[in-house]
Amino acid sequence: MSESTKVLVNKPLALKKTVKKNSRFFSNRLLLTGSILLVITTFIGVFASFLSPYEILEIDPKNRLAAPSNAHWFGTDNFGRDVFSRTMYGVRISLLIGVTVTLVASVIGLTVGLLASYYKLLDHIFMRICDGLFAFPSILLAIAIMSALGPKSINVIIALVLVFIPSIARIVRSAALVVKEKVFIEALQAQGASSFRILFLHIAPNILAPLIVQVTFVFAVTILTEASLSFLGAGIPAPLPSLGNMLYDGKLAIYNAWWMTVFPGLFIILIVLGLNLFGDGLRDHLNPKSKLSVKRRKRR
Repeated sequence: MSESTKVLVNKPLALKKTVKKNSRFFSNRLLLTGSILLVITTFIGVFASFLSPYEILEIDPKNRLAAPSNAHWFGTDNFGRDVFSRTMYGVRISLLIGVTVTLVASVIGLTVGLLASYYKLLDHIFMRICDGLFAFPSILLAIAIMSALGPKSINVIIALVLVFIPSIARIVRSAALVVKEKVFIEALQAQGASSFRILFLHIAPNILAPLIVQVTFVFAVTILTEASLSFLGAGIPAPLPSLGNMLYDGKLAIYNAWWMTVFPGLFIILIVLGLNLFGDGLRDHLNPKSKLSVKRRKRR
């Protein structure tokens, strides 16, 4: 068989595999719905400066606490600032903090979990530290760190990273301990492969599935925790808008201006709901047992 004939034969097979992957994605309603919500909120965060009709710090005392109208779609706050514009920027800030915290905590947690799974001494040290951090609820631990560091955006990121490293490290450690007992890891050790190569080139790629699902969960909880810190006055400092401190401002006028609380809260719900649905759908998508159950249902 010539090379051109082989290419023609392999093309339909590649197309079939692509169609199967697409059909699996669209049949997974959780993953599809979560992806749509994440695309919408990410679009709002990225293009917030183009979507906002007013400056976020523009004060108009004559129109303070104005109800939603054609001029101000989400109304105005107690300083006359446009709530729609501030909500768009609040989505951007929440997503930026969520992405930064998730990436940094994932990298550090992955490293700590891998080292703890491979070295017994480091395992005892790291896991005891994680146990100590787990003794405090995440929001209380974040408040304690913020009270020591002060209310700044960078301090919010540092506090949330320290809060979520232990959960990621434990997930990575438990998954790495399973992979460590595999035959190919023992073969690499017998060949004299370095610990860095074994950990980061062979164990790490085999634990990505549970890590990715945990990352989506951490992302969602980061958004909620940051909003809670800002709502309590220990997060993003005013006048920079975040969804949390917008809720705090709305709490002071909730009976006279419901829109100051409803619209920022709605976007928090959309972001967290999209992340949770995406994580649950991704878990089912990466789980081979769930794929078999879907196939059986289709056959029936």
